[in-house]
Amino acid sequence: MLNSTLQPLSILALHGPNLNLLGQREPGIYGALTLAEINRLLEEEGFKIQAKVFSVQSNHEGILVDTIHAALGQHHGILINAGAYTHTSVALRDAIAAVNLPTVEVHLSNIYRREDFRHHSYIAPVAIGQISGFGEQSYLLGLQALVNHLRVRS
Repeated sequence: MLNSTLQPLSILALHGPNLNLLGQREPGIYGALTLAEINRLLEEEGFKIQAKVFSVQSNHEGILVDTIHAALGQHHGILINAGAYTHTSVALRDAIAAVNLPTVEVHLSNIYRREDFRHHSYIAPVAIGQISGFGEQSYLLGLQALVNHLRVRS
């Protein structure tokens, strides 16, 4: 088991389906930054707050589930934007609950100002918090909140 008092903390940043198309996919909703640019911002912020961020993106639910399972004993917490799986995947919800790692859910857009089907999150009940609607800042705020939670808890 990892000790959260060790420096730096290890954080898994998990990106779900279609996030590999950021920067070209509906920039009016999701912004102009690419996923590589968001990952770079996460790494830079992680460095500032003494957290190492490991980013994984997949369009496949099973790969995301396997990555969550593999996080146990490897990472202190999970930062997740599950994309559309937020609203459909009991499997992701159950994986997060099973590994019992502190998890923060993030979204670029405000999912509660969008279509009704996006208002429900299967992940929120097993996450320590949720941040949405602030573009790439949602990721950075989520990372800061997760690291703060881990440090306070230890």
